[in-house]
Amino acid sequence: MVRACIKQHPVIGMVSDFIVIGAGIVGLSTALRLLKEGASVTLLERHEAGREASWAGGGILSPLCPWNYPDTVNRLVTFSMSLYPEWIAALSTATEIDPEYHVCGLLVLPPYDLDKAVSWCTAHAAPLIYQPFPLSPSHDHAQQQTDQALLLPDIAQVRNPCLSQALYKRVKQLGGNIIEHCEVQKLDTTRQEIRSVRTPHKTFSANRYILSAGAWSKQILGEHALNIEIKPIRGQILLYKFPERPLHSVVLQQGLYLIPRCDGHLLVGSTIEDIGFDKGITPEAKDKLSGWAKQLLPELRGMSPLKHWSGLRPGTPDNIPVIGAHPFLKNLYINSGHFRYGVTMAPGSAEILTNEIMKRAQPFDTTPYQQGWNLFG
Repeated sequence: MVRACIKQHPVIGMVSDFIVIGAGIVGLSTALRLLKEGASVTLLERHEAGREASWAGGGILSPLCPWNYPDTVNRLVTFSMSLYPEWIAALSTATEIDPEYHVCGLLVLPPYDLDKAVSWCTAHAAPLIYQPFPLSPSHDHAQQQTDQALLLPDIAQVRNPCLSQALYKRVKQLGGNIIEHCEVQKLDTTRQEIRSVRTPHKTFSANRYILSAGAWSKQILGEHALNIEIKPIRGQILLYKFPERPLHSVVLQQGLYLIPRCDGHLLVGSTIEDIGFDKGITPEAKDKLSGWAKQLLPELRGMSPLKHWSGLRPGTPDNIPVIGAHPFLKNLYINSGHFRYGVTMAPGSAEILTNEIMKRAQPFDTTPYQQGWNLFG
């Protein structure tokens, strides 16, 4: 157990055991895990907690088609998903906020690599069901008999804004200090350690620091970023509303998806745009997403989206996050770069980072998540 210790410094203010930079779902999950260890934790968030990629995403709890991803991604996802049911149940009970976690299945529409899908599912004992396609009965019946979709029935989803709210409330309940509109501008270091972090109005200090700032992580690291490859990747999403849920499963086709919520909302996403820190929305993306969705669900024709938004994901090579200690700064850790799967990997990432900090055994080999610094790049 970490001894909780919050001291007051006359110049730099509150001193915690840990400062977590970034209060998205990954940062909040990390803080929650440390608070349960008895640590004192302060989170510093540049805007509002949980309102960047954590809010903007869809909440599919799977690396889309898992057979298209390296084992490093799937291993962390599998571990994280094993924690999810108990994690969500505890959050819901403690906060009385329902993150709407439920197992709904993922329907993969053609084209896909059937041999690769079957091979992966067989090797990982993952159920796979062949299901007629298309979705809508208005499609041609001859086409329906020739095309098959692949249903992964064990895939779940969560409503990420609700999850963010539950995590925020639970962190506060356990004594975590969340400071919003507090952008970290510089890491002050001496003798290979961080001494403090500077924000526009105040300097904060802690015994140890954890960087979970998503797409902004490399910027905050500055000269200490080494060759880390984390950059913003914009994703745009549309939101529609039906009187009742129009689909039972999440639907995926070549990177685009339909996510049905229990209350009739339907998310249509998402783009992958490497354009820097531009969070604008575009008519081109709206046309692409709505056009694709209307081909699958003719019920959408004549409907306009309620909302159109974008978020900046922390993109990394092969979707592999960076989790672990900084190679040179002795009291700095990172938990960032989860790309499209921060929500999916959040409880698992928090667990393995806490294990490293506490010098405990890991559930599997976690060294691949510490190689993102690319020291020899």
